[in-house]
Amino acid sequence: MSEAGTGAKYIAPNLVQSTQILDVQDNLDQFRQAVRDWTLRTAPPEKSHIWLNAKAADAAEIDKWWMGERAKVGLAIPNWPKEYGGAGLGLAHQIIIADEFARARAPDSWSFNVALNHVPATLIPWGTDYQKQKYLPTVPQAVIWCQGFSEPGAGSDLAALKTKAVRDGDHYVINGQKIWSSQSMFASYCILLTRTNTEGKKQKGITYFLLDMKAPGVEVRPIQKSTGSSTFAELFLTDVRIPVVDRVGEENNGWTIAQSTLSAERGVLTFSVWERESVALQDFYERSLKSKAAWLEDDQLRREFVGLFAEHQAVRRMIRDLLKEEHGEAWSMTPGMVKFLTSSIRQRLAELRVRMMGLSALTVTPDESSIHGAMYDYLDSFGSTIAAGANEIMRNMIAERGLGMPR
Repeated sequence: MSEAGTGAKYIAPNLVQSTQILDVQDNLDQFRQAVRDWTLRTAPPEKSHIWLNAKAADAAEIDKWWMGERAKVGLAIPNWPKEYGGAGLGLAHQIIIADEFARARAPDSWSFNVALNHVPATLIPWGTDYQKQKYLPTVPQAVIWCQGFSEPGAGSDLAALKTKAVRDGDHYVINGQKIWSSQSMFASYCILLTRTNTEGKKQKGITYFLLDMKAPGVEVRPIQKSTGSSTFAELFLTDVRIPVVDRVGEENNGWTIAQSTLSAERGVLTFSVWERESVALQDFYERSLKSKAAWLEDDQLRREFVGLFAEHQAVRRMIRDLLKEEHGEAWSMTPGMVKFLTSSIRQRLAELRVRMMGLSALTVTPDESSIHGAMYDYLDSFGSTIAAGANEIMRNMIAERGLGMPR
């Protein structure tokens, strides 16, 4: 196949089996009720312990099931443009869907984070018709994607990546290593950044590819976290051949394209995650009241909890401001502030719950504070201060780009 790609103009497949929910999209109240009714029927809250407790392969299979159910009623990719198989729903509809899924304790679809957000943000503006035809339909078909960006020596400084791609006829030969690739052990495809030029500014020598995870030379090694679970892995690429037609954009223009990919981590995704955090916090407090937890009698612990709860709600308002900014072109401090604050509050709340429970928290098992356990949440919370941009980097960006302070 030629470098430019061949095939007819992209035509989105019709994947929706029922449009009952989409039929009432013009009335937001009716739309919310339709989403709520369907969610409660399909993923009853009384069964939520099944998907909330699931880990690794079990969690991935549940996410695939949930994506399949969403696809039947047009809720798999509701915000995608109609010409790409979506419903073309606006921001208000997306917020309703995320809100109702969170309130119902429905599966969080975390396995599809890259597929739902990064893939369309990249391929819709930058992909060829061939790439759109081949890859966009995989998302509502419950195909998992992963991300191959970070490397052992190129995390916060992503432009320092060294994974090398060398042109060889109609293919590129890839050699290198990636790390912290979430869900890569279950993924079929990967969005991949490589180096194709070592001269000049390092951002100018990066090229973007779509990688078939079953290609010869791809090795995935899961990384076990301190909690005992594995949600990400290292990728080792040895003489992996990627067709030229799976290169996104021009050679050495990958850095520019990657900015579109990374922009997908803001907005509705952040809203959905924090609404689920809010529901979990409310559940914890209600369980504490019901069990007459000892910490409720401690003035200091109550004071700390109320203070963190107030901060939590303040960030919810900030996320709503972020949604309003989502389509703006000017650089904003809000995404960095939201990322920094959400991860910080998550960590402080987890630490507080461990102190509230005392010795009973010293196991990584379910308990009265969390379906995973207070200690599990505490250990897991440290990763959130690093993922999607370390908090130290966020501080620098806010100070330098937002406040105009010197480097």
